[in-house]
Amino acid sequence: MKVKLLRYTADAERLCGTAALTTIKSGHPSEIFEGIDPDNAKRIIRKVTGYGHGSVIEHASFTFSIEDASRAMTHQLVRHRIASYTQQSQRYVAYDTLADYVTPPSITADPEAKKVFSSTLKNISETYQALLKMGVPKEDARFILPNAAKTNIIVTMNARELRHFFKVRCCARAQWEMRQAATEMLKQAKKATPALFENAGPSCVELGFCSEGKMKPAECSVTETRKTFQNL
Repeated sequence: MKVKLLRYTADAERLCGTAALTTIKSGHPSEIFEGIDPDNAKRIIRKVTGYGHGSVIEHASFTFSIEDASRAMTHQLVRHRIASYTQQSQRYVAYDTLADYVTPPSITADPEAKKVFSSTLKNISETYQALLKMGVPKEDARFILPNAAKTNIIVTMNARELRHFFKVRCCARAQWEMRQAATEMLKQAKKATPALFENAGPSCVELGFCSEGKMKPAECSVTETRKTFQNL
């Protein structure tokens, strides 16, 4: 799987800093924007979001390309409703090789499981191709394709929704593929606009403790997790 930040709002931190100042200043937003410098914008964003006021960072949006992810992963991704999505269509794009499927690490690590998994995918791939050769439309032949089928998707979220997304999807309890994508998205977004994503990550990064309670994975260390995400 590959994740790439394609575009994000120009002068995102100045824009969000301007939004924050607009609520407390009498000047016009256009004048505030022209007068605010990047360092002051970062300081204002940190202060305002530290108070829990996240609406001001909704003005910045980020668009990512997520490539060669499984359909299982994208089904989870699109549950985040405050976002825009455009996904590769199985109605028009045919799957022709076993390279078009994602194999979970737990299956790759188990020779017997890998054998069963690969054999099943081979049968599915051969059946799918046979249906196409019989004249069955791609939109109908796709009914046999599994959640392992690879897909590409473009997603756009504003900074506030991204922070929420990172909070739940960077967590150790998140599905492994989703967590990989979310972590890489955070890494790239944080590099582009550090102030908007300072202390972003799973809930333990912001709270200092795991909010999952008894559901917290035994192998998960809050201290190590916080260190990892704060150093992205």
